[in-house]
Amino acid sequence: MPRVPPRKFAAAARTALADTRLRRNLAAATAALRERRAAAAAEAGDWEELRAAGQAIKDGTLLNLDAHLLELERAVTAAGGTVHWAVDAAAARRVVTRLLRGTGETEVLTMRSPVLREIRLDEALARAGIAARPAGVADLVVGLDADDRPAHPLFPAMHRDPAQIRELFARRLPGAPADLPDDAGALAEAARIHLRGGALAARAAVCGAGLLVAETGTAVLFDSGGDGRVCPVLPETLITVAGIEEIVPTWEDLEVFLQLLPRSAAGRRMGAAVSTWTGVTPDDGPAAFHLVLLDNGRTSVLADEAGRAALRCVRCTACLDVCPVYERTGGDPYGPVHPGPIGAVLTPLMRGVEGAADASLPYASTLCGACADVCPVRIDLPDLLVHLRGKVIESRRRRPVPTPELAMMRALAWTLGDRRRYEAALRRGTRWARLLARGGRIRRLPGLLGKWTEARDVPAPPAESFRAWWRGRTGAGGRR
Repeated sequence: MPRVPPRKFAAAARTALADTRLRRNLAAATAALRERRAAAAAEAGDWEELRAAGQAIKDGTLLNLDAHLLELERAVTAAGGTVHWAVDAAAARRVVTRLLRGTGETEVLTMRSPVLREIRLDEALARAGIAARPAGVADLVVGLDADDRPAHPLFPAMHRDPAQIRELFARRLPGAPADLPDDAGALAEAARIHLRGGALAARAAVCGAGLLVAETGTAVLFDSGGDGRVCPVLPETLITVAGIEEIVPTWEDLEVFLQLLPRSAAGRRMGAAVSTWTGVTPDDGPAAFHLVLLDNGRTSVLADEAGRAALRCVRCTACLDVCPVYERTGGDPYGPVHPGPIGAVLTPLMRGVEGAADASLPYASTLCGACADVCPVRIDLPDLLVHLRGKVIESRRRRPVPTPELAMMRALAWTLGDRRRYEAALRRGTRWARLLARGGRIRRLPGLLGKWTEARDVPAPPAESFRAWWRGRTGAGGRR
């Protein structure tokens, strides 16, 4: 089936905005996360020092990324693992599919992550005749509905309330009891009973990684529920896919993020489950370990001096939970990979702003600055969004035929460049605007200007402009 072209953010968000239950669930969940996160950060007396340390570690790593990646490859190989380099998503899909076919398995256990969604792994596995079985409860909930999408990277089913999940289990979950209550504990237990059989039978698994430690070749998985731990423990073959930026040089550096991430991600003092694995160990864990290192536009971001800061991101999702736009739309309008403010930055940085959908993402923000205030590695997301908006404008200027918006802005600049032109346009514009007004408000403007009145009314302009009033007050010369 051909992929549906992504829609502009505003068009994609309309469905979510019209779903009052979705908005209510998101508002409740994000409010709870904000409260817990604020309390956890305030409890750490050195929180700002930790943020500064996280920023310094990531910046230093990015400036020497090539050396750290080579060190990581040597360490993984020395520990009995194999490193594969993927220049783009297609290359990563080919590597993972080839490795799974080599095992002879037709089912694979998956712990979904942003990077696996980025390479569209599920689609590739389906084409190869390999069934992907989720390891996590939340992934199971989302996967039971073919039309559903993860609402949040860490809590994919956050947009569903217990009553919705109970109804979904009653219809779609094999073996679910008929009298299953909508209690969170009972629902989680029913899901885990269903998942347990697939996990115990799995011979191969694919997962992402939260961080990679270069000095020892260790992969680290931060898992809010502990479900993902079965991936590095039970199967005989483990394939880990990670972006090339998800790396820290040493275990000492990892210690900083073990303090930052639980507080930023879930408002906890420490992670519910942190799994680490290094290569292979005889008679313990997987017999084969493969690490797929994905570029897919990251080196282009690295070359952008302003945009490079986005690669500091440690996928804590703190920026999502404070964003007033995300709270009302959820993750789906941002595209299939990176939702929220960081998605509005990373997606156009990695893929370019030439596509209409990607060019719309930097505008999916109020620039309120809340995301920068909570980021544990101090990414100035509003500054990056403004930087990308500039790139969008520059890309439009290079087109042989200007967009209607750009043509309108050029006409406006020409009008404002001369006093007489401006005053003539003001008189005519005021006359037409007052004709459109009803009760002192304009509820619908024509053409492109109608975008402004889709969500707000515009006050009708006064019959006399300030310039005309001032001229009448001070005389024709403009001086008293």
